[in-house]
Amino acid sequence: MSTAALACQTVTWNPITKTSSFTPHDREILTRHWHPVAFSAEVTDKPYAVTLLDEPVVLYRTGSKVNAARDICSHRGAPLSKGWVQGENIICPYHGLHFGTDGRCTRIPSEPNANLTERHRIQMYATREDYGLIWVLMSGSEAPFAEMPSWHDESFQRILPPSIDIAASAGRQVEVFIDVAHFAWIHHEAFAERDNPVVPTYKAQVTPYGVHAEYISNVSNFPKSMQHRAPEDFLWTRTFDVFAPFTARLTVNFPDPNQRLVILNAASPISARKTRMFCAITRNFDKHMPLEDVYAFNQQVFEEDRDIVELCRPEDLPLDLSLEIHIPADRSSTAYRRALSALGLGRAFTS
Repeated sequence: MSTAALACQTVTWNPITKTSSFTPHDREILTRHWHPVAFSAEVTDKPYAVTLLDEPVVLYRTGSKVNAARDICSHRGAPLSKGWVQGENIICPYHGLHFGTDGRCTRIPSEPNANLTERHRIQMYATREDYGLIWVLMSGSEAPFAEMPSWHDESFQRILPPSIDIAASAGRQVEVFIDVAHFAWIHHEAFAERDNPVVPTYKAQVTPYGVHAEYISNVSNFPKSMQHRAPEDFLWTRTFDVFAPFTARLTVNFPDPNQRLVILNAASPISARKTRMFCAITRNFDKHMPLEDVYAFNQQVFEEDRDIVELCRPEDLPLDLSLEIHIPADRSSTAYRRALSALGLGRAFTS
């Protein structure tokens, strides 16, 4: 179940990170959106280190509460992830300073009677736990959030494949996820066929939350080993919803009208050139089948995407549509670029 976002405090000291791979303008915009950073199961009462938007972040639980802080002690810059949690406090390993869940310093062991002020604090970030993932919001405490109702529907099986690291931008990764014209060329070993490259006309539009596209074709969604289960001439409906900037949901309707597969593609921008792709899957069929098969198929598809995305140039995702040529099959990706532009991101967006 989702938990209420935990508000972060306004930092009273200068950020340590000065070598961001993002432009200051784009980075500031991206800090106002939720990003996944870890699986829920990875975060315990032992500090866990991650990176988001070039920023070192430490995650930890205090009771049922998930906390996120800049992984830099405001005293002498030690990584808090090397410390430990005691009660409601995270303790710095260097000098033992204690910091509460609101970021305030609660104890300085070497100065028991110290006058603790607002300056004695670490930077905290808002957190949210949903879809088996921990999400962080680096600026503020409220922002639009990706929707996946099937995750909370008991008739659906929940599946969390391993994450995949990609040496490319988060924008590039999301764009390939919603691209329908590459099926025949990139995924011909997984589920598609090279002799079936035609993309029927479909609609894609920019929405208040990102992008909505509906694509109907005869390209089966079954893995090659299960293609016999697809009725001949069946038309598959794939519905894409992008929650800008970097989360996209795919809903696939199967031949049985009661069967649905839902995939949440959640790209975490570690930096402008490195992405960790988290994936949450639900399905209301084949729930008896081994999950290893799902993990293997998911990994095959995303690794096939990774192989091409890591080679794309420019590494930036051009939001200026005049910089590249476009074809009718690109409706979903051009709509996605317009949605990123609507967020205010730069025309030579670098993530």
